[in-house]
Amino acid sequence: MKRTSSIIAGVAGLLLVALAATVLAADKPKEVTITGDAKCAKCALKESDKCQTVVQVQENGKTVNYYLADNDASKTFHKNVCEETKKATATGTVATVAGKQTLTVSKIELVK
Repeated sequence: MKRTSSIIAGVAGLLLVALAATVLAADKPKEVTITGDAKCAKCALKESDKCQTVVQVQENGKTVNYYLADNDASKTFHKNVCEETKKATATGTVATVAGKQTLTVSKIELVK
């Protein structure tokens, strides 16, 4: 009887560990890389009261706008596209904020 209880407790412990690992893995956003037309949400798209970089990409025949979250990488890059659209490649994590695709970039550069 003791042995059966120990086995059941051990199996239950392993299941809890597996479940915790799955939940933690699901919570971590996946990093993606996109390439598209980088432009200013205020100057080019006329969608905002303040400047913000947007990368437009074609996905499944539709134009998708990725609004760059405000961080050092996006601030430094914005001067490249404020008044002129340029091709860019951005790497970061995507989240939906206020109904918009928001990309928190870790790296962004112009396509040469």
